[in-house]
Amino acid sequence: MIHSVTSPDAPAAIGPYSQAVRHAGLLWCSGSLGLDPATGALADGVAAQTEQSLRNLGHVCREGGTGLSKALRCTVYLVDMADFAQVNEVYASWFEEPFPARACVQVAALPKGALVEIDAVVAL
Repeated sequence: MIHSVTSPDAPAAIGPYSQAVRHAGLLWCSGSLGLDPATGALADGVAAQTEQSLRNLGHVCREGGTGLSKALRCTVYLVDMADFAQVNEVYASWFEEPFPARACVQVAALPKGALVEIDAVVAL
């Protein structure tokens, strides 16, 4: 059975989707922007947005009964691939070996003018 997961500590979904869904021993987390859940404002700069995005994902994972330490795969979406090193530096502070599998792609734009978005698949 599929269960929707919503954390009051992460920004609300800005469309017709769940923050995450639990199914078959996995938590499938939607993409997370670097939005402050209290104000709805984007953090300033790509490093701060990456930090906030991962913090938001962490809250969703906790609500779903797991944590980012059990992440199996992440996808990082960047508006500018020149930000790759800054994003990697912040990202590395959130994970330990064995690191989750990951893809990183450049996109033309992200919602709300964000610079980075991260999604995750996490073991329960």
